Amino acid sequence: MNIVSKFLVIGSVLFCTSTANAQKSKPKPNVIVIYTDDLGFGDISANGTTGINTPNIDRIAKQGLRFTRAYATSATCTPSRFSLLTGKYAWRKTGTGIAPGDAALLIPTDAETLPGMLQKAGYQTAVVGKWHLGLGPQGGPDWNADIKPGPLEIGFNYSFIMPATADRVPCVYMEGHRIVDLDPADPIIVSYKEKVGSDPTGTENPELLKMKYSHGHDASIINGVSRIGWMSGGNKARWIDEDMADVFTSRAVNFINKNKDKPFFLYFATHDIHVPRLPNSRFAGQSGMGPRGDAILQLDWTVGQVLKTLDSLKIANNTLLIFSSDNGAVIDDGYQDQAAELLGKHTPSGISRGGKYSAFEGGTRVPLILRWPGKIKAGTVSDALFSQVDFYASLAALSGQAITDSNAPDSFNSLGTLLGEGKSREYIVQQSINNTLGIIQGNWKYIEPGKGPAINPQTKIELGNNPQPQLYNLKNDSGERDNVAHLYPKEVKKLSDMLKEVKEKSQTR
Repeated sequence: MNIVSKFLVIGSVLFCTSTANAQKSKPKPNVIVIYTDDLGFGDISANGTTGINTPNIDRIAKQGLRFTRAYATSATCTPSRFSLLTGKYAWRKTGTGIAPGDAALLIPTDAETLPGMLQKAGYQTAVVGKWHLGLGPQGGPDWNADIKPGPLEIGFNYSFIMPATADRVPCVYMEGHRIVDLDPADPIIVSYKEKVGSDPTGTENPELLKMKYSHGHDASIINGVSRIGWMSGGNKARWIDEDMADVFTSRAVNFINKNKDKPFFLYFATHDIHVPRLPNSRFAGQSGMGPRGDAILQLDWTVGQVLKTLDSLKIANNTLLIFSSDNGAVIDDGYQDQAAELLGKHTPSGISRGGKYSAFEGGTRVPLILRWPGKIKAGTVSDALFSQVDFYASLAALSGQAITDSNAPDSFNSLGTLLGEGKSREYIVQQSINNTLGIIQGNWKYIEPGKGPAINPQTKIELGNNPQPQLYNLKNDSGERDNVAHLYPKEVKKLSDMLKEVKEKSQTR
């Protein structure tokens, strides 16, 4: 038995038989994944922060299970989302870095995805919110026609999304295959190479900005904010950032209401904390921490609306609610919004070093809280290792679905862990922005040698790049300050060999 596979037998058998039998006699539970954006481990009061109060998120923790060692697969958004929906490490597929707003669909339509698997199990499936996984055929989408392939072609019954991110054009909503409220007489043109049309830009017309950019966001001005990339047309379809949380939340709540009498899966990908941070006026100025803090309050409100909906429909007891984030926190990510100046004593990454983009813990160690009344013991805390790549296989076990060898190649059934009853995942693989990989086993963390700057000069985040191997004992050194690779060469070799094997194999499951 090889180095990796010998550790992965334990924990995947105990819940398969009992879960499958349970599904024959009991209704399938609804599943909601609230997948937040750029929310650090220390950004919620449930994880001990004192800088901001998040009572609705805290309610999930009080009524459920909170993890202290849960990880996104990547320190950036696109690859984490890819891995969550496919059960495959994104670094195995080229072109899955941070996607431009006009990228083609990154997920193959012939692969069975997490929503597609749940469709087969009888679930109604929906994605609401941020997409950022590309749309359309090779060469990118035609924004003025049916835009496909997209979410509906990879397993979702319903989709209401932003194509990429709020700081990237096109700044429009998409429902199904079409741009919402698009006027055919005002077609959309998008370019990431050169300016199109005559709309003002941040570079040319800074006097028109209501939020100035700090780096990299100086192209088309939409709603008083300059973005990455240029667009023209589609004026009636353009979003208003301050209304975005309300728009997405209403669509998510509507989907829940519509499907209350049948099993459903909702992938609710919120965007609040990602730049540009322009929360609704109801939240502006309420946190004392500027727009970033206000956006966290807005996110907490969104979570509260979902909880209220489940309560009012009396389906909370049959709903597995999962709350997590795509990567760690970043403070200055391209706009002058006083996030750094007003941070005070708040620590978005908690005790961890680094943040979004980083190979250090702050890049991928994220909040994870689950609630399922009657199934998950209330008010519990787990220090088990968990990777988001395992959501696929875990939810397959929950719904009684088998996974073929060709699908979800890196996803293991960790349902017991998610319910607070199983053992920890044996190891975690982490990916930084430049594809430097790290691996955690037990208390040891190894980061492979990587090229690039030690600190991103724009975001001021320590990236974890080092031409030499790095080894940290996370139990004694949770802040990753003491590289002990030179003291434990056998541990370095062991973890290096494990990581090499993971990289060389086409799958680990």
